[in-house]
Amino acid sequence: MTPSSRILVVGGGNVGMYVALRLQRRLRKELKQGRVGITIADLDSYMTYQPFLPEAAAGNLEPRHVVVSLRRVLPRCKILSGRICDIDLAGKSARFAPMEGPERVLGYDYLVFCPGSITKTLPIPGLAENGIGFKTVEEATHLRNHILGKLDTAASTDDPEVRARALTFVFVGAGYAGVEALAELEDMTADACRYFHGISRDSMRWILVEASDHILPEVGPELGRWTTDELRKRGIDVRLNTRVKSVEHDVVVLDDGESIPCETLVWTAGVKANPLVEHLPTGDRGRVAASAELLIDGTDFAFAAGDSAAVPDLTRPGEYCPPNAQHAVRQSRRLADNLIATMRGRQRRPYRHKNAGSVASLGLHKGVANIYGVQVRGFPAWFMHRSYHLTRMPTLNRKARILMDWTLALFFKREVVALGALARPREEFEFATRSQEEAANARR
Repeated sequence: MTPSSRILVVGGGNVGMYVALRLQRRLRKELKQGRVGITIADLDSYMTYQPFLPEAAAGNLEPRHVVVSLRRVLPRCKILSGRICDIDLAGKSARFAPMEGPERVLGYDYLVFCPGSITKTLPIPGLAENGIGFKTVEEATHLRNHILGKLDTAASTDDPEVRARALTFVFVGAGYAGVEALAELEDMTADACRYFHGISRDSMRWILVEASDHILPEVGPELGRWTTDELRKRGIDVRLNTRVKSVEHDVVVLDDGESIPCETLVWTAGVKANPLVEHLPTGDRGRVAASAELLIDGTDFAFAAGDSAAVPDLTRPGEYCPPNAQHAVRQSRRLADNLIATMRGRQRRPYRHKNAGSVASLGLHKGVANIYGVQVRGFPAWFMHRSYHLTRMPTLNRKARILMDWTLALFFKREVVALGALARPREEFEFATRSQEEAANARR
């Protein structure tokens, strides 16, 4: 039986999952009777809680504990793994390409557009081939294995040039992602180097490259300057007003003329709206234009929220809500309620939330926070960072597992094993196959 009301959710991230959770709970009777159908389309069948990626990369958290299975928490919703290629608002349809098999068209009566953002890159020679992103749990896991693998490389060679390249780590972009990832990973390697012969904290080189004249703009200029000083005290080379010109042949070239031998460049220089917005009305910074009621401009059935939506900030006239988890979670609740109000012919309510502030981790027991104008530094800020994001983490299951990870870390040291073969899982089997073929050829 075809539901009389079909809801298509494009994107299974923070907004998509929370919208579907609320719809699943508030439309329980309609879903059970088959009068409403909810479909979620995304490449991944899980939601990644991105604020915990730095801790997952540093080994403080198990990577599987920072993701939530959509199929597990949304049993009454249909989960489709694949990519939405096109959205037709006039025809109320979307073109969907599954992981395998032919494309098909998904019809809908109500649309929830929340595909999230993608990494913002620049046409820098060698960046696509040699850069490492930091937006997914796969990238965080790969980066951890990659950096620990470089420590293995440096500890296993007598060549000073090879060691220098292996022990140099360049991070580009000094927003939340770049600063937190660098700080957590530098903290991890400082702890891990005791197990690597001939490697000390001083033998590693960490560089943070930022095109503007300040870092962490989210926490304000004063805390940004304090963070810069703290990172430099730890031996981290913070380069402001600097850009990367090329990343080729294991050399990072900066626009100040310096060439840095390096095998690790992490790109965290911002995000941009998902390319799907090109099929919809756009507004601020290329994001889909939405009203305060979270309706896409020109429609009364299509809603948008999250990183790819330009939602007016009613607490700051003329401004738009920034793309962060704080707004995403709250917008999802308002969106779900407004969608149900539309279905039932009731009045929708505008989204309004005054930004509470920002928190950032700078490694174990170190952090900065700006909460309602109150500035906090050091351990209290780090504790606030962990506490806040733990409360935002979906499901009791994941909250409990994260608490267990943190508790065990009080008694046991971090693992420093580099599972580099995860990126090349068939390499050993292919080697064994080649060896047998070479042995057979030798006997002939």
